[in-house]
Amino acid sequence: MIPQILFELSYLFHRTPWDTGITPPELFAYLDSHPPGRALDLGCGTGTNVITMTRRDWQVVGIDVSKLAIRRARKKARKANLSIALFQEDVTQLEFLAEPFDLVLDIGCFHSLPLETRARYAAHLKRLVKPAGTYLLYAWLHDEDLSRENPPKEAEIHALLSPDFECQHVAHGTERQRTTAWFTFNRKT
Repeated sequence: MIPQILFELSYLFHRTPWDTGITPPELFAYLDSHPPGRALDLGCGTGTNVITMTRRDWQVVGIDVSKLAIRRARKKARKANLSIALFQEDVTQLEFLAEPFDLVLDIGCFHSLPLETRARYAAHLKRLVKPAGTYLLYAWLHDEDLSRENPPKEAEIHALLSPDFECQHVAHGTERQRTTAWFTFNRKT
């Protein structure tokens, strides 16, 4: 409950450095090399990436824990005259979603989850990504110098997902002095 309140306050006071309004080149590269299908954006924020995917003929569902973020995403979708299914939900409580997706996107959501909920998140991924489908993940990684935060270690991500997913690619970087990585996982068939 506390993380949800913190996200609501961040959106209320426009203190959302993660919400850049810019679709990253990694997502564009994926969209350019794959035919449209069904996509799920976990932690969709104000809808930048769901709008980008919908404009490229994908059927998209967006999920975010923040009511304000979803409200803004719906407003942006209406303004763009796009039909996008947007839900204010916890990404570890996705039982209401049944049909699997060709692509699941997570830009900065997983690393903010409490450690004890990450296995439940991974179980939903297994169910929601079609066999041979793709899971694109952008996450901050554990850094010994940032001990007050709890982003995952890269090995932890691989261990959590390896029973059901095969890692195709990892690209490391930094953001706001944090170690980051873009992961491309494919669901095992």
